[in-house]
Amino acid sequence: MQSTTPTGKQKIAIVGMGVAGSYLINQLTRRGHEVTGYERYTENNFECVCAWGTSKYGIKSFVENCDLDFQDYIIHEGIKFRMEYGDNEYVSDATGLVTFDKHRMVLDMQKGHKIIYGKWVRSLEEEYDMVIDATGGIRGILPKMQNPDLQIPVVQYRMKFDNPPMNDFYLKMFETNSGYFWYFPLGNGEAHIGAGDYYRNHIHYIDEFVKKHPAKRIKIVGRPIRLVPPSRCEPFYSGKIVGVGESIGTVFPLAGEGIIPSLQCADIFLDNMQDFQKYRRAVLRHFRVFEDAGELLRSLLTGKFTIPDDLARMTRVFSELSNNPKRYGISINPSAISFSPFLESFSINLNIKL
Repeated sequence: MQSTTPTGKQKIAIVGMGVAGSYLINQLTRRGHEVTGYERYTENNFECVCAWGTSKYGIKSFVENCDLDFQDYIIHEGIKFRMEYGDNEYVSDATGLVTFDKHRMVLDMQKGHKIIYGKWVRSLEEEYDMVIDATGGIRGILPKMQNPDLQIPVVQYRMKFDNPPMNDFYLKMFETNSGYFWYFPLGNGEAHIGAGDYYRNHIHYIDEFVKKHPAKRIKIVGRPIRLVPPSRCEPFYSGKIVGVGESIGTVFPLAGEGIIPSLQCADIFLDNMQDFQKYRRAVLRHFRVFEDAGELLRSLLTGKFTIPDDLARMTRVFSELSNNPKRYGISINPSAISFSPFLESFSINLNIKL
């Protein structure tokens, strides 16, 4: 297993032109490397799958690195973020939480760079000095993960409402602790609504919402989201192949948020691209809180919440969120949140083996 790569100008392939791949082709080309991007979808069918929600403060610097202004892509700026869990409702101030035109932003990052669309690739090691797997949850190039995987099925609709039922961000946690429903405004009466659920009941929740709030369905997309932390996504590299972003677990396990973490991972790679072992250590160090969130999610799904271990993990995760409001886009007041509904649901052992 190779841990270092040649110095100087390199011939590099990036497989997957999502946000991490598009950012990397932009940045690596600026550094003088010869870079080619590969995308399995055709240019006409290329789609950025996600709810298009992020923190404008957390993403701003990455977009500026590409000589772009994130303000140009903002669709809706949040004021409040509302979350429901059973009979409980929590409302937080939005501190930079926005929806943005992710598709247009990614295309602008790609502009002027060599990208081959509509090609599914499996092996490029003979042609390139380095191959970057930025294929997201597909993990199409890297070897099989060493630890058990956990992927949640997700479906999302883009809807056009005559009378939008909400004017800001909304999330409903399922009382089974196995997923959630979301509503993210896109302006002009449109919104992304979607759900993901471990038990595959997510379509039911979407259908319920659409029955209550009829609308025109513009687009439907679906794909699983990997919700295990980086430590469960080893190996990060093999030979000339190295993973960046969601392919090595940079998705916040409890929230399914992967845009900013994948860009952070890309920057970590750029700083350590000549030493894969150093890159691995830096990724594990930076995303340490994802380990707590991942273990907490596992407890959620198995009903095996333990005290003090999982309670300590929960405290650390909420501390991370509350101490970094601009990074996550919401201001969380830990004293206003009661953990009692969660703890009651954890008392049921569902005996699911993960």
